[in-house]
Amino acid sequence: MIDRDVLHVGSVALAACVLSAGLVYAGYFVHTFRVARSTPCEPRTGRCLLLFGKHAPGGRIDADFDARIARAGTLWRSHAPERMVLLGGGPDGEPSEAELARAVLIENAAVDESVLHLERESRDTLQNLRNAREVLRAAAHQGPVVLLTSRYHLARCRQFARQLGIEAELCAAESRLALTPRTLWRLAGEAGYLCLLDIGTRWARLIRSKRMLARVT
Repeated sequence: MIDRDVLHVGSVALAACVLSAGLVYAGYFVHTFRVARSTPCEPRTGRCLLLFGKHAPGGRIDADFDARIARAGTLWRSHAPERMVLLGGGPDGEPSEAELARAVLIENAAVDESVLHLERESRDTLQNLRNAREVLRAAAHQGPVVLLTSRYHLARCRQFARQLGIEAELCAAESRLALTPRTLWRLAGEAGYLCLLDIGTRWARLIRSKRMLARVT
């Protein structure tokens, strides 16, 4: 957060929320919730799957990451995607999120190693998609991709994909949205991220800040 651009757009987004008596934030929360609740678990047309990793300290895969990997394994058996791009780096000296996902997919779902492409450098959602875009370009992939992640994470992934010019459809890891306190808390946080991202991007376009736009497009 010690970043002048983040502080700048954060101030603008906060002002918008305060001046609207919270209605702006409420709108982003409702949007995030609707996307999380309505997204299907199976893709329609995408033949290329992007699997988002999740922080796994010491190589320990938590329930959210495990659900994402399990869904990818299910889609391998039912749809046999032509390409699966596993996203996510990790601390030095530890296996990356992409490597952890690869090991589980091969062992538990018998995924063909030839379809797996690992992106081991990214540490956040924006880097995930930026680096995935380069992987797809190198592989000469054309057409839509499937973004597979946890339900609470879907709205932000779609927003980043749009801003990066990636044609994508969404696929939820979980079969349904569980309305637990933890999930609602995660949705609230994601709505805040989305508010900052969307309002910040619009503001950067309004003031014609090429530097700020370059960071999110």
